[in-house]
Amino acid sequence: MTAVGDLVILPSQIVPHVSDGATLRVLYTQEQIAERVAALARQIRADLGPEEITLLCILKGGFLFTGDLARALDGPVHIEFLGVQSYGDEMHSSGAVRITHDLTRPIEGRRVVVVEDIVDTGLTLKYLMNVLAARHPESVHIAAFLEKPAGQSPVRPDYVGFTVGDEFVVGYGLDWAQRFRNLPYIAAVVR
Repeated sequence: MTAVGDLVILPSQIVPHVSDGATLRVLYTQEQIAERVAALARQIRADLGPEEITLLCILKGGFLFTGDLARALDGPVHIEFLGVQSYGDEMHSSGAVRITHDLTRPIEGRRVVVVEDIVDTGLTLKYLMNVLAARHPESVHIAAFLEKPAGQSPVRPDYVGFTVGDEFVVGYGLDWAQRFRNLPYIAAVVR
């Protein structure tokens, strides 16, 4: 259960969004998200050991997931940011990936966990894996907060928060034309 003002939000609840009249169907509440992120952090640390991990946040959608994951990870964590765009203001990927903000420090020899908001077509991750390989990290793992149905992506994440259907989702960093990133839950856009 998530509270937004005086409104209590439950999974599968239909919620009108007051800013623009969009209708959203809640898929995962704030509490479900927190529990899953904590479990992912434990799994990542168990797999990668006590050494420093570089979380590579894919902007803009991955910023909330990255922050929560960093706080939940025990041990040393370094955070880098990489801006990538493939959606623009549309509800589907353009297929063209471009870097909008590059890393500020080298990742050579580092244990990198790419932190992505959602894996849909996998085109962005495929592009990023090639770009990152040229920078010679010790290892690269992928943590995706959401993943669309299996079999669609040429690159599979090592860690997945939740699987969602073939619907357009917003909240917890994910947007629609730069809106809805601030929602504390994940919701499908009903319209």
